[in-house]
Amino acid sequence: MYKHLFGPVPSRRLGMSLGVDMVPRKVCSLDCIYCEVGKTTTLTAQREEYVPAPEIIAELEDFFKNHPDPEVITFSGYGEPTLNSSIGQVLDFLKEKRPHVPVAVLTNGTLLGQEQVRKAILRADYVLPSLDAATEETFQKINRPAASLDLQDYIQGLADFRKEFSGEIWLEVFIIPGYNDTSRELDALKKAILKINPHKVQINTLDRPGTEGNIRSATRKELESIKAGWDIPGVEIVSAVDRKSTTAYRKDIENVIMETIVRRPCTLDDLSLITGLHVNEINKYLDVLEAEGCIQTERQDRGLFYKPK
Repeated sequence: MYKHLFGPVPSRRLGMSLGVDMVPRKVCSLDCIYCEVGKTTTLTAQREEYVPAPEIIAELEDFFKNHPDPEVITFSGYGEPTLNSSIGQVLDFLKEKRPHVPVAVLTNGTLLGQEQVRKAILRADYVLPSLDAATEETFQKINRPAASLDLQDYIQGLADFRKEFSGEIWLEVFIIPGYNDTSRELDALKKAILKINPHKVQINTLDRPGTEGNIRSATRKELESIKAGWDIPGVEIVSAVDRKSTTAYRKDIENVIMETIVRRPCTLDDLSLITGLHVNEINKYLDVLEAEGCIQTERQDRGLFYKPK
C-alpha cells in the first residue's frame, strides 16, 4: 500500500488519474466548508518540504514498474500540494520519466501570488485552481483561509499565472446555495473570472459529504442559470464521471479501497468504477473490511458512502 500515491481513481474532470499526495493529512491553506477530505488540521500558508521528494519519487518508480500508466497524474489528495516546497522536483521527475502522461496540479490557487510557486509548476500540462468567492465576506465564510492570505492577491496571482503558463488553466467555481449564488456574489465572481481569463471555467457543486452538515448541492437547474447569467465563453458544468465501465488498474483491491476512502468517501458505484469490478464483487471486499472494523458508512443525498472507521 502506497503512502503518497492513490488510485488511479476516476476524476470528474480528468479521467482515470493517479493521485500524488504532497502533504500530510490535512495540511492546507484553506478550511473549506465543502471539503470532501475533511476539516483542515494544519491551516497554514507556509511552504515546507512536508513530504520529502525522494519518498514520493521512490513510490512513483515502483508504480511505473508494476502498473500500467494512468491517463493522467494529478497532484492532489490530503491538502494543498503547492505548500510542499519540493513539488517542482517531483514534477520534473514525472516529465522526464513519463513525458507522454499528462500532469495536472489540482490546487486551490491561493499561493500563486508567489513567483516561486508559479515557477515550480510551469511544466504541468493542466493546472486546476479554484475560486469560490470574490468578496472578502464570502471568502471567509466558504474557504476559511489562513490568516496571512489576501483575497485580492489570490485573484491577482491567478491572473499572473495565466500569462506565464503555457498549459491549460481550468478554473473551478464551487457553488454553495445560500453562500455564493446571490447576484452580488455572482457578479463579483464574473469580474474576477474575466480578469483571470482561464481556458475553462468549470462550475461544480457538492458530490460527496463536506465538512459542514448545513450545506446542500446546487441543482442542475441552478447551475444552468448561473452559466447563462455569466455568459462567458468556456464555462461548463462538471458532470459526474461515466459510471458504466472501466478497466481494472490494480489487483490489490482492498488496498485500493482503503487508499481511496481515506482521502474521500465513496459510494459502491464509485468503488466499482475505480476497480473495474462488478458491484457484487466489490461488496465482498467491503464485507471483509467492515467485519475487520476498517470502514464505516454514512448516508448522504447521493447514496451510502464508505469511509475509514
